[in-house]
Amino acid sequence: MQKKHISILSLKNANYASIVDARTVFRKVNELYKAENKKELFEIQIIGETSEMTLEDGLLTIKNDATTNEITKTDLIIIPAIRGDMLSSSHYNRFFVDWIIKQYKQNAEVASLCTGAFMLAFTGLLKDKKCTTHWQYANEFRFYYPNVTLIDEKIIVEQNGLYSSGGSNAYWNLLLFLVEKYVSREYAILIAKYFVVNLDKMVQTPFIVFNGLKEHTDQEVLNAQEFIENNYAEKITVDDLSEKFFLTRRTFERRFKKATHCSVLEYLQKVRIEASKKALEIGRKSVDEIMLDVGYFDSQTFRELFKKITGLTPLEYRDKYKK
Repeated sequence: MQKKHISILSLKNANYASIVDARTVFRKVNELYKAENKKELFEIQIIGETSEMTLEDGLLTIKNDATTNEITKTDLIIIPAIRGDMLSSSHYNRFFVDWIIKQYKQNAEVASLCTGAFMLAFTGLLKDKKCTTHWQYANEFRFYYPNVTLIDEKIIVEQNGLYSSGGSNAYWNLLLFLVEKYVSREYAILIAKYFVVNLDKMVQTPFIVFNGLKEHTDQEVLNAQEFIENNYAEKITVDDLSEKFFLTRRTFERRFKKATHCSVLEYLQKVRIEASKKALEIGRKSVDEIMLDVGYFDSQTFRELFKKITGLTPLEYRDKYKK
């Protein structure tokens, strides 16, 4: 197997741990493979704009292995998670954009870890493609990059040599996925066991906390969101809401969808399921009691919707998260 070159980007505002963990995983693969085959599979380098990068408010300094000017060909680019304001953090790293695009056109693959998806989308390579990112930033991502299809319930999304991972530690699953792709399932299992990681975790829906997008300026929609969140247990219809806020149904639905990226029904469902999740975590009421409390009267409908949104049944969710 020909040695592959891996470029881990040393970005401004990067999550230091995601850089180190990516490097550690592939170095461990090299160590295990060399013990059996007397050679290494990967050349792993941390690539920066300059020779050093200071992170974590000056607490840590990374000595980069090379700069982009020195790397004319790579096989895999790893974009670490970024912190702070996502759009600003991407803009701070605009230096890398042309280099990433050039390498991708030369058949390099690109993997973004967690919020690194914002940087990947910033390059334009994700236009009209699919990806995932940390669930907490899903609404923000959709707002900034409406031409990218965000599948925020997934832990890993792959399309056309572009890879992305879900929230926080989910990037470990993407790193293991890449080990399996580039080496073998056997090695992915070995690495998973070594670092005590669940190899086949594929969805982040059980961890999602719904927080409707409110960074918009449509006051009637904001008022409707607040009304839904305060009265979700009552019978709420689109006609009632549109009448309440003095809009035609068609106009109300169009403006609500544009502002929140959810239909009115989807928003109501997510608010109700979020409330039921919190009740299940406390664990004092039965599933049926909680179902009635949040405004549902059909057990099958409630359970199917709960599993669709969270990936778990109500009982599975309670067993997993009950305090």
